[in-house]
Amino acid sequence: MTPQLDRDQQGTHQRGTDQPSTHQHGTDRLEAGAGLDGPAAPLESDGPGAPPRSNGELVFAEPWESRAFGMAVTLFDAGAFRWPDFQAALIARIAAWEAAPPPGECWSYYQHWLGALEDVLASDGTVAAGEVSDRAAALAHRPAGHDHRDDHGHGH
Repeated sequence: MTPQLDRDQQGTHQRGTDQPSTHQHGTDRLEAGAGLDGPAAPLESDGPGAPPRSNGELVFAEPWESRAFGMAVTLFDAGAFRWPDFQAALIARIAAWEAAPPPGECWSYYQHWLGALEDVLASDGTVAAGEVSDRAAALAHRPAGHDHRDDHGHGH
């Protein structure tokens, strides 16, 4: 999923172009449908809750990270939670990890993103508190290749 960014309609333009700027004082605006906070979810471009970027573009090291990002934006669009609640949960998760990083655990922004999504969905009863971890455990116990047929013609 590639997020669409609203253009700043206040007359600010990208340097050297006639195109409106996408930067709005540390916040980009994701196009969103029916989110509880209005038509767009603010996505921090700097600060403790800002997602990883390279040259201004969102960076996803693994496919699951872009899927996690897309799930949160889609659920916001559907009105499942308020964006400030998600941001607060994300910042709290990051702060807790920074205060006491688990030994041997590598930093993962999108692991915190997923945790924050679980937190906001569990806090209002959208998802039962143990439901996500129970489902993840069940999926983790499936054998490798459980959903992949080997008779489809590419030799493995």
